[in-house]
Amino acid sequence: MPIFMVERNYAEELEPNLDAADGINRINDQEGVRWLYSFLSADRRKTYCLYEAPSPEAIRTAAIRAGLPADVVVEVTDRLTPDGAVARI
Repeated sequence: MPIFMVERNYAEELEPNLDAADGINRINDQEGVRWLYSFLSADRRKTYCLYEAPSPEAIRTAAIRAGLPADVVVEVTDRLTPDGAVARI
């Protein structure tokens, strides 16, 4: 399944919680999307999330349903390691 990096920008400081994550995961399941993990910026107003999904449209649909921004959705195909090696994801 393709892997995507999603950048999300929030107007307010994000306060993640288990209930919100559970709801997001239920919606993602219905759209065939799997949230792998996210990075939170120091000011808590931006996240960079890694997803498995059949398409960018599936991610955007899940985001709309969950009330989340999906400002940038980019498919990633390779992983670059500190030793300079490139590995297929």
